[in-house]
Amino acid sequence: MHDYLIHKGQRNKMVNDLRRLFPFDERVLDAMNVIPRHLFVETALAPFAYSNKPLRIAANQTISQPYTVAMQTHLLHLRKWDKVLEIGTGCGYQTAILRTMGAQVYTIERQKTLYRQAQKNFLALGLDAIFCYGDGYEGKPLLAPFDRIIVTCGAPEIPQKLVMQLTVGGRLVVPVGSGDQLMTVVERLPDDQCKITTHGRYRFVPMLEGKDAGASSDHPKQERI
Repeated sequence: MHDYLIHKGQRNKMVNDLRRLFPFDERVLDAMNVIPRHLFVETALAPFAYSNKPLRIAANQTISQPYTVAMQTHLLHLRKWDKVLEIGTGCGYQTAILRTMGAQVYTIERQKTLYRQAQKNFLALGLDAIFCYGDGYEGKPLLAPFDRIIVTCGAPEIPQKLVMQLTVGGRLVVPVGSGDQLMTVVERLPDDQCKITTHGRYRFVPMLEGKDAGASSDHPKQERI
């Protein structure tokens, strides 16, 4: 009970800090106040789980800092029961936020270690989502269209295959560029037209093609606000 109260207090503080930084959708903050972020990191890093910084996870990757998770989720303009495709499952924390907000989540991870770990995390929390081990560049055309798509790695350019898997009126949130990336929102319009807006600079690990059976990346994901 003591640890539960400590973590609950830390989540409350994290959410209140985020609220002061930006007028996020309160539904996003509510979800982040529910999901125990400390369960998605190694035990040794649990004391730092609610600080506003990325933390290392398996496969030499990181769990995104809370501000980044909140911003990407906020930019999705998520609605309950939206069909969402996530590219880059990681440890599953972002996935859990989407699921807690009522989305139907399909998530792709190219790292086999993380693909397995995220499923274990979800099982421990009693959550459900459709986990896919595969190439995020390809998306899931057989399951398309999707109402929302979120990419948690830096694409060199807007992934057109993913844009074409959006419903008309759907939104893609993706960091775009090399080095520092611009957080980009692509809204799909009728007649294959798109509206594109940008929302600040971040830094993510590059979006890679293909699948990785377990080798670690030399470029852990980093973000900045």
